[in-house]
This record gives sequence, C-alpha cells and structure tokens, in this order.
Amino acid sequence: MNAAVDETLARALESVALPGVLIGHRLISPDDAGALTVEEDASLPSRLPDARRASGAARIVARELLARMGFALTPLPKAPSGAPIWPSGIVGSLAHDDRIAVAAVARRAATDALGIDVEPAGPLPADLLDVVATARERLVLYRDPGLGRVLFAAKEAVYKAISPLDGVFLEYYDIEIDLAANRAKTRHGRTLIVNTICTAHVVVLARLA
Repeated sequence: MNAAVDETLARALESVALPGVLIGHRLISPDDAGALTVEEDASLPSRLPDARRASGAARIVARELLARMGFALTPLPKAPSGAPIWPSGIVGSLAHDDRIAVAAVARRAATDALGIDVEPAGPLPADLLDVVATARERLVLYRDPGLGRVLFAAKEAVYKAISPLDGVFLEYYDIEIDLAANRAKTRHGRTLIVNTICTAHVVVLARLA
C-alpha cells in the first residue's frame, strides 16, 4: 500500500476518469515542501510551512501526471494571477485542503480549460453559503444542505478552469451550478461539465462542455 495515497479516494478518482485527462492525488506529507524547485518556491506568496508543504505535494502529483505525458521534471511556478504556469500545449489545475493535494492535466487537444478543487467533506458554514449560492441554487440546498460543500468546490473548480482562459474574475454569483445535470454556466456564457466525487473529501473536476 502506498502511504502517500488514500486508496478510497484513488478508486473514486478512477471512476471519473475522462479521455485525455489525467487526475491524481497525494496525502500531504511533512517533507513535501522539499519537492519545490527554486523557481517554484520563489513564486509562492506564502512562506508559511503548511502552505509550502501543500504546494509541494500538489506539484509532486502534477509532475507524476506530466511524466506520463512525456514531460520530465517540469517546474510549475505560480503566475502573478495565482495559477500554475504549465508547459506549452498543456492545461491543468492544482488544489489542496489540509490533508490532500490533487492535480489534473490534459493536452489542449482534449480541452481548452480544466479546473479541479478538493474540500473536506462536511457542511459548508452558513455564512459562506450565503456568499456562494444563487437564489436558484438555494432551492436545491434547501432540500439537501449537505450539497453546500459540493457547490462550493464546483464553483472553485469552474473559476480555475475559466479564469486563465478568459482572463476574467468571476464572483461566486457569476457561476451557476446544476449538480443534477453536472453542468455549470458562467455569466460570460461559458458552459462546463462538472464531475464530482464524495468520500472523506469532495473533489470536483470542471472542463469545457
């Protein structure tokens, strides 16, 4: 058994595998900050140890995925926008919560936009839900409040997918999620597919429809 992997989450990620898209995860470990290259480390705004460990873990996952695509030892510094800088012809996304780091990568031939987010499973705080959910989404959450965390992760994933593509800032209300249809729409007219898994963590992958 790989101590850096949550086996339940690994199986769940395999269940949402998509053609041309690679997804992986890693349990964040104390030494993961050591995986950061000099260039990556210099690009990170936070010097907090926990943030650097999480960033290192996410890049370990991403580099493993990129190696499967023929990119060896690829640095992934953070751009001023906050998004990772990917190799030419590649789109991707990184995310982490307190315990898990995830990454998703694909060639642009498969999709022009890709976003991923991970959150610990559990209720979303009511004050945050007020910021995140639109009036239509609240109707769904009224019937199943447990979906609040999924909704939050979905909007984060959509933002990560669309912001580098369109160069726009999206508020939570600028994104409407239809969890039953696995679809998201932005106020700029973009439509995305959202795939969700829920174990001890919520992971959402978003890509252009």
